[in-house]
Amino acid sequence: MNNDTQATRPSHWDIFCAVIDNYGDIGVTWRLSKQLAREYGIAVNLWVDDVNSFAHILPGLDPSIPSQRFDGVTIKQWQQPLSLPYIAGDVLIEAFACELPDEVKTAVSSTAKAPVWLNLEYLSAEDWVDGCHGLPSFQPGGINKYFFMPGFTEKSGGLICEKDLFAERDTWQADPANKLTLFEKLGLTGISADDMVISVFSYETDALPALCELLASGDKPVHMLIPKGRSFNSLSTLLPCPVAELVPGMQIHHGNLCIHVLPMTDQQGYDRLLWSCDFNIVRGEDSFLRAQWAAKPFIWHIYQQEEDYHLVKLEAFMRLYCDNLDSEIADCWKKLNLAFNQQQASAMQQHWRDIESFALPLLAHAKQWPIDALKTTDLASRLVQFVKK
Repeated sequence: MNNDTQATRPSHWDIFCAVIDNYGDIGVTWRLSKQLAREYGIAVNLWVDDVNSFAHILPGLDPSIPSQRFDGVTIKQWQQPLSLPYIAGDVLIEAFACELPDEVKTAVSSTAKAPVWLNLEYLSAEDWVDGCHGLPSFQPGGINKYFFMPGFTEKSGGLICEKDLFAERDTWQADPANKLTLFEKLGLTGISADDMVISVFSYETDALPALCELLASGDKPVHMLIPKGRSFNSLSTLLPCPVAELVPGMQIHHGNLCIHVLPMTDQQGYDRLLWSCDFNIVRGEDSFLRAQWAAKPFIWHIYQQEEDYHLVKLEAFMRLYCDNLDSEIADCWKKLNLAFNQQQASAMQQHWRDIESFALPLLAHAKQWPIDALKTTDLASRLVQFVKK
């Protein structure tokens, strides 16, 4: 390649994301794209195959427009076949092993200087991650594709975390007025500063109505905040109407429990919601990590896989999370998570009662964990460093 051709080479990164389970995959790639643009000045094209779902977490996104720009990122509709031209830039990322369009593969193999081609994998705490991170996979045309493995160790790809996130969270949590203002903005009424508030973003599970039954019979007011979606499919017997007829702002009262129907929110709003609750029940990868960064106790409702392999992933994370936690508290928290994931309603109720007696030390651990987990470098930083090398 001559110098003139090299000088005209586009300087940008392309990230391709196939939206699965509505918000998880796009949640991760959208956060990463914004961070790369904001903190590193990288021109990012985010190619998305389901802009309608994406619009739920990015208000203002117009599914009828093929290419649009938000937060310094160009969002392109990934249609089959591609309706927009793909021009190879510096980096090509296929998120979570999505199958790249043939036009992209052809362009990569025919360009004089191929982009750094990465497969961004799902986050895992399993031991094998360190050994696989950064490994090349030889592709047709003599190009290497590298596996980039997010994880919790120094040898992994790290964790997504914006550089100012913890400072923003601490400022938010220092003033109780912030959460009450947020609740009011979301149309959630009747919540006092001292009431217990639990956010729920889960899959269907028998453990959820069992938790509601337990909280309803308690002696203190509890507010459960749930967006319209899969969580409510488990609560049909508690609802005054079909799930499809629920509207944001609606309240369902059962004893001392008040269930609030949440409106959908953008990512910053969801972060602040997690910061504002006393306990968070989350699913998927993006919400799972943001619950950790919220520095509050949580349950991870992990996506179910064949032969219960999801429980292997859950166990691997719980070992790490509980490493510096008192053994009695760790045992209780692990059992609570397992019972919720295995739909063991009565066991989940018992472990919830037990965990309430450990509320203060569990909260202290939740506050320390983000500092320990992030270590020195976040995923975006490690990604940029990997590309440079």
